[in-house]
Amino acid sequence: MTPRAKLPPPTKSLQQLRVVIVGHVDHGKSTLIGRLLYDTDSLPDGKLQELETICQRRGTAALEWSFILDAFQAERDQAVTIDTSQIWFSTATRDYVIIDAPGHREFLKNMISGAAAADAAILVVDATEGVREQTKRHAYLLSLLGLRQVGVVINKMDMVSHNPERFEEVAREVVGYLKSINLAPKTIIPISARHGDMIAERGAHLSWYRGKTLIELLDSFDVANPPVARPLRFPVQDVYRFDERRIIVGRVETGILRKGDKLLFSPGFETATVETLEVWPPREEKVEAHAGEVVGITLDERIFVERGHIASHEKNPPMLSNVFRANIFWLSNKSLKVGNSYKIRYGTHEAIVSVQSIERVIDTNDLAQHDKPAEVARNAVAEVTLRARELLPIDPYIDNFRMGRVVIYDGYDIAGGGTINMEGYPDQRAVSQPKSENIYKVEHLMSANARAQSKGHKGGVFWFTGLSGAGKSTTAMAVEKALFEKGFHTYVLDGDNIRHGLNGDLGFSPEDRAENIRRVGEVAALMADAGLIVITAFISPYQADRDRARSAGSQKFHEIYVRADLATCESRDVKGLYKKARAGEINDFTGIHSPYEAPTNPELVVDTQYNNISTCVDQVLRYIEDQVSLKNEKKKVIGL
Repeated sequence: MTPRAKLPPPTKSLQQLRVVIVGHVDHGKSTLIGRLLYDTDSLPDGKLQELETICQRRGTAALEWSFILDAFQAERDQAVTIDTSQIWFSTATRDYVIIDAPGHREFLKNMISGAAAADAAILVVDATEGVREQTKRHAYLLSLLGLRQVGVVINKMDMVSHNPERFEEVAREVVGYLKSINLAPKTIIPISARHGDMIAERGAHLSWYRGKTLIELLDSFDVANPPVARPLRFPVQDVYRFDERRIIVGRVETGILRKGDKLLFSPGFETATVETLEVWPPREEKVEAHAGEVVGITLDERIFVERGHIASHEKNPPMLSNVFRANIFWLSNKSLKVGNSYKIRYGTHEAIVSVQSIERVIDTNDLAQHDKPAEVARNAVAEVTLRARELLPIDPYIDNFRMGRVVIYDGYDIAGGGTINMEGYPDQRAVSQPKSENIYKVEHLMSANARAQSKGHKGGVFWFTGLSGAGKSTTAMAVEKALFEKGFHTYVLDGDNIRHGLNGDLGFSPEDRAENIRRVGEVAALMADAGLIVITAFISPYQADRDRARSAGSQKFHEIYVRADLATCESRDVKGLYKKARAGEINDFTGIHSPYEAPTNPELVVDTQYNNISTCVDQVLRYIEDQVSLKNEKKKVIGL
């Protein structure tokens, strides 16, 4: 076979598009790319002759285009692609980078890394086999990674005698699955990669097909504009000292960074102004950097900045949270389990997280969901909740696809990856950032001991948490009455009552819920300082908010988990709230739309699902009396 005539030179300014080729093993991806390079006259000098020699040595009658991509002799021997390959070629419209992603399930990690870097995807399906396991798995991962420019080629049409009915049958199967995962193919093309039909030219065997060739499809894909319109994100790669200057280096992932901008560095709250933009070779006229540019900056103040910090403008900074959901694909041989700890990375930020819960595992074959599974096995797709030890600067994938992808490491190995989802969780920045200035604490003249001696008991905060309908208010009011009758000074802060007054300005968004609990925690702590036994009855779904309330109450704080499962609480539904939530009349309802994070180590668990109200009240009474009794305090003093 002789080299083809060269294509006409480009007539337009070239734009580079990155396309990933995916599909089930042996469905012809490597053959397709090899033929594509030949048909566009993009083979390196001597590669065609090398290919002919290889095929003669192996005794193959026809050219095996897939050999072009085989980087190692071992791959030829195994007849399976084991790594992603990046291939450059051009059409009259623009430059391309083709990413060949292996279809074999053992090399799924490579497919994911290739797809994560792509602007568009071509899904290859064998006309003789139709949709197979890895076809579905790869398509699902394309959806999970947010790729929406997807084309489909039905390959090996020569193996089914170029039958249009078989093409339509496989095309319907492909469309049906893609629709179920919210993907819509831009077009579906019948091809014969081995013989070049519908690659760059239409060929003589598929005259019944009137649509685009593969080259025409590729040229129709849109090149994504750099995300300059999104809020600024400048992850710090490193900090250098050069000529007595401190230069902070990184890549602008989204937005525009300008000289004179005031930057906020997260997860802290340090701010400083950009004095200069540094590039090599030096350019004094450089005053702004756009998304995709690598640049150094100097600041007007020597604030603490290190690798992993994320610079933004003060308006529209990343969220801060120590907990988030992740839609992940799991690649490790060791299953992911609740309680396991892993290292995560997104941008340049790294953190240690533990698995708080596994919400569900999705079977990519039939899309069946398995709720609350015990573990996530290799090559499974799942939704999990991860908790960090500290606040992390986070952008949900839906808001920022550049920063919303996360990689999970087990030791030094990549164990999984996916996208960040903050649905149902608040931005903790609002309740973490101090706003008051020039405030000085005033000390009381009465000690806590004097107040306790006057009232006959110590103060305390007894924080009831649990799902709506678990029995928090019912138990709390009964406990308050019993304590009062025994002579204790006590008061209940109930969620509904508080929202009639102090927190009447708050709604039920995750951020408003966090502020609701912050205010109540501070008020309850003040009341406990005054010597009162304060009982709070709040769903308080987020562990971070309860931890903040504990911090306000210090040693006086006691977390009491009023436990009943969702089915039990929904069956009670005294206020009819679950029914309204199910009907869509209430949004952000805990347990239905928003998460509830059960306490991991509460001081007391009261199980209202299996015990009656009298038993629960007695249990709480015994605990509270033991905690506030002055007799116990005297025993501690004399060493009993």
